[in-house]
Amino acid sequence: MNEKPAGSADTSVHTDLDWVNLTPGKDNFMFGYYDRCPFDNTGQHHLALKFPQQQRLPKPGETADIGLIHIETGEFKPIAVTEAWGHQVGALTVWLPSRPGCFMFNDFERSGNEWVPVIRICSIDSGCIDDLKGHFYNISPDGRYASSINFARIPRRGYSFARASFHPDMLMPDIDREGISIIDMETGRQQMIASYRDMIDLHPRPYSFEGNYFWLNQGNFNSDSSRVMVLFRYTENIETSWPRCTDLYTVNTDGSGLLCSLPNPYWRNAVSHQIWGRTPEEILVDADWCDKGSQYVVFNENIRPLRAEKISDGMGPAGHLNLSPDGKWLAADTYPDKDSIQHLSLVNVETGECREIGRFRHMTDAPRDIRCDLHPRWSPDSRYITVDTIHNGPRNIFMLDACEAVRNLGFSGLS
Repeated sequence: MNEKPAGSADTSVHTDLDWVNLTPGKDNFMFGYYDRCPFDNTGQHHLALKFPQQQRLPKPGETADIGLIHIETGEFKPIAVTEAWGHQVGALTVWLPSRPGCFMFNDFERSGNEWVPVIRICSIDSGCIDDLKGHFYNISPDGRYASSINFARIPRRGYSFARASFHPDMLMPDIDREGISIIDMETGRQQMIASYRDMIDLHPRPYSFEGNYFWLNQGNFNSDSSRVMVLFRYTENIETSWPRCTDLYTVNTDGSGLLCSLPNPYWRNAVSHQIWGRTPEEILVDADWCDKGSQYVVFNENIRPLRAEKISDGMGPAGHLNLSPDGKWLAADTYPDKDSIQHLSLVNVETGECREIGRFRHMTDAPRDIRCDLHPRWSPDSRYITVDTIHNGPRNIFMLDACEAVRNLGFSGLS
């Protein structure tokens, strides 16, 4: 991006930095989750979801537009429509590394009297050009595989879709036929790589499952596309899904090497969010393991006993972490503090320097599954950060030049 991005700068979220609204106007726009890149490789387009309301969960048949924001003009170009969207994760839209100018998202289509999950593949020039069966969570960095879970089992509906029928009476799935799968992006073939039984057989406390509702969440690939991370969760309180237990599993894409990399005792009142780190073995978490508040910590999943290394202290209530593609910087948000402020920080990974780059007032009276978290994301060149925010009314996508932040806030080096 050589020209200044379109949209008006908003210095209300930081006195020394210019945050630019990519989606001005009264409509609601979002991208969604923090564990994927919304920019294409040219840096000219940003994926976005234009959705009708932010007062309640979507209803079956309620659609959202998926399209592109042109960074330099601020124009939104709608390309497709989906019924598979939520206020937290959007439609989990991702660019396809192996198909330039193409992206994919989740949707549903009617088959007889049923609505079945489908993956839409779109070109920015031609619209939808292909379909695959099922739903996906994320795509591998090399573009070869997509991960897949059963979204219908997720009790927190902001992380699922309205047409993904939720059956709370089905406490336990078929543990031999359900788990985490990968989809071959060339053939569309889907293969389960770790079943619930596989995970239960490896679990450190299998006696703890009785009377609990089970589900899986997320499904992210590591930096060399060799392993997948998934959260195995269970609770006795299906209505609120809290308190709940979380065990982080990782597995090779061929189904070998299953590990319970971070079992529930580490999560309990300590770990908030997780993401793969700078190497194929490194996992990054927001954790309060030292009773000193939020800290950004990495560990190598193959080293036991687990040895954690602190990158830096956090800035408040735990939140979402996202490493820049070059591995030099960390963007991290927080949950709202007592004043309804969500903080955003930028961290120099090498030195541990941490600076606040934004303060977004997000009122906390909304139900948690439709609330707006910042979910920071990076551009491929590690220069720009975007967030979803409602600090000025409608949900908008705001962008910051991270190089500007580094210069203006006195970091010891440039990205």
